[in-house]
Amino acid sequence: MKLRPWVSGVQWLFFMFTNTVVIPITIGAAFSLSQESIVTLMQYSFIVTGIACMIQAGIGHKRAIMEGQSGLWWGVMLSLAAIAPAQGIPIATVGGSLIVGIIISGILTLMIGITGLGPLLSRMFTPNVMGVFMFLFGCQILGIFLQGMLGVPFGNETSDSEVAINLPVSLLSIIIVLIVIFISVKAPAKYRPYGLLIGILIGWFAYNMIFSTEATMTNITGFQFDIFILGTPDFHWGIILTAVVTGILNLANTFGSLKGTEPMYDISTTKSDYRRSFSITGVTTTIAGIIGLIPYAPYVSSIGFLSQTRILQRLPFVLAGIMFVSVGVVPLFASIFATIPLSIGSAVLFVAYLQLFLSAFGFFKQMNFTSTNVYRTAIPVFTGVIIMTMPGTYFSSLPELWQPLLSNGLLVGLMLAIVLEMAIPWDRI
Repeated sequence: MKLRPWVSGVQWLFFMFTNTVVIPITIGAAFSLSQESIVTLMQYSFIVTGIACMIQAGIGHKRAIMEGQSGLWWGVMLSLAAIAPAQGIPIATVGGSLIVGIIISGILTLMIGITGLGPLLSRMFTPNVMGVFMFLFGCQILGIFLQGMLGVPFGNETSDSEVAINLPVSLLSIIIVLIVIFISVKAPAKYRPYGLLIGILIGWFAYNMIFSTEATMTNITGFQFDIFILGTPDFHWGIILTAVVTGILNLANTFGSLKGTEPMYDISTTKSDYRRSFSITGVTTTIAGIIGLIPYAPYVSSIGFLSQTRILQRLPFVLAGIMFVSVGVVPLFASIFATIPLSIGSAVLFVAYLQLFLSAFGFFKQMNFTSTNVYRTAIPVFTGVIIMTMPGTYFSSLPELWQPLLSNGLLVGLMLAIVLEMAIPWDRI
């Protein structure tokens, strides 16, 4: 085999790595998991992501699009972990109920794929809805990353005054942000795809040197198989409802990634492509619920990677998947990666997700706004942002079933956008 596919595969490997490695760390911190559980989540993340990518490229949509743990799900789960304690919901109940909701969502996604309902549901995700989604998702996820950068622990919104910004950690995080932005903007084009990886390595080294911390690696000699890591299945119906709604809205990632790569591959996405893609995502999401991972979806951010590298062939992508699985199988690698400081990972991903503003702006540019139809966007955007700023205790007077859903600004804003698009003929106003 020629060397070039392997070199291109390594670039894909770095992209998969930088988009995956911090997720188990943040989830572990939010749900107060042990170091052993975080390492297990890290291994699961590498293995399942690598396999999912290979299956999608081989028999799914058959394109080089990363199938990874959904950013929408990630933001919602971190938000629930932070807000739920303020509403009197134990973190174990949050995790256990999320597991049930994720499994239900996975089965629903699988059924959408099998029945071919994907193209029909795509009518909900208009440019305005997608723009609202991108903007609100950016607000929510970047707020979480900023909290991590500042050294503020997750899930402590109702704690005492001892929870405060860690100034030395914050300063280092800001420096890493500036370094990654500089590489992404000023470095030669061939080095820009590695900005996130370089930022992680520099920050990781600097953190350990400045704060004189000794990374405690979990001594695991073999692959640890465990299920329900987030908690024993529980039935808080408000959280389960929130999870199911999130699963339906998560379909936007598939539509966005497949439609966004059509010009690159010079093809049109068929009903069969949607059917296969949704079916595979449904299976991986169900598995994710059982073992405690964030559910899966095609990464819209793959469009930017493909545009920058032009690595459209499936072979390098499949090779990267094989290498990613290999990294997950070796416990030593997972143990090492699990010691990455949360503030450094948050700083690097803060830069990566700033691109969501460009994505949102791209969708909004397709709209012809006037003083009468601007409400279709203004209402969901401002409502969602305002809810994000409210403490979780504000929603304690609502029925318990609806508290987790209505206290999430991203989900409320996205649902409002869909309802307004479907209920009002804006083009005739």
